Amino acid sequence: MTDRVFLGDYSYSSWSLRAWLLFRRFGIPVAVTQVDFMQAEVAAQMAALPPARTVPTWVTTEGTVIWDSLAIAEELASRHPEAGLWPSDPALRATARALAAEMHSGFGTLRNLCPMNLRTAYSTTPVPDALAADVARVDDLWRFALDKSGGPWLCGAYCAADAFFAPVAARIAGYALPVSGAARAYVAAHLADPAFRRWRAMGLARGNTLPWYARDYPQTAWPGPAPRPARAVDTGTPENDACPYSGDPITHLMETEGRTFGFCNAFCRDKTVQDPDAWPAFVTLRDG
Repeated sequence: MTDRVFLGDYSYSSWSLRAWLLFRRFGIPVAVTQVDFMQAEVAAQMAALPPARTVPTWVTTEGTVIWDSLAIAEELASRHPEAGLWPSDPALRATARALAAEMHSGFGTLRNLCPMNLRTAYSTTPVPDALAADVARVDDLWRFALDKSGGPWLCGAYCAADAFFAPVAARIAGYALPVSGAARAYVAAHLADPAFRRWRAMGLARGNTLPWYARDYPQTAWPGPAPRPARAVDTGTPENDACPYSGDPITHLMETEGRTFGFCNAFCRDKTVQDPDAWPAFVTLRDG
């Protein structure tokens, strides 16, 4: 049995993004099972793994079920101390834990009025007082941590606290919420982070547009780095003989900047089409 994490929709499940970053950003191997938000209630889909009712849920190699994202972070840190999920400096480690805990338990108005939606961005968003208070608190926390650590991430190097605030950064960017210059720079760091970009690319390549996450605000282009142009094609001669991710034979093709590359399945191709520069294995193939 291998470690397995159950995740929700890549474009909308903010807690799933946090858990995925905890594994992927820190190099901890895990198999992924995606729970389809269109198929049935999440609790019903998780019924075979009591007491889990939500995503993310991590099932360890020995079968232990861990159904809370903060618990996942702490248990990963205990089992993989070499990964560095929390800062080694005691003061920064305490700050990081406090940041993650407040994010985990607070900011209800921000969550409710601005659900994470990595498929859409808005140029303007109404900001009632309760939302403004949540955004101001986020801004204060980020500036405090960045001043204390010197950056570039909240506690110096990327840590679990940054994974917890990644979906908040996506909300601030996607809803054009007003924050300070320091907070905007921190948001930009998340949007440019290759791991975040890979997650977003997978969401664009797989899953449905869920209408209940939409808001009737003016839309704009996604504020993160513009992806390199690419498209799926049916014919062509690929430069590679095997999929850059799996090493399996090629069945699907992509064209980018006049060059053709092959992949072992439609998802491998489509996630690369969405953001070619986000995938190190493909970048090595293309540029090597």
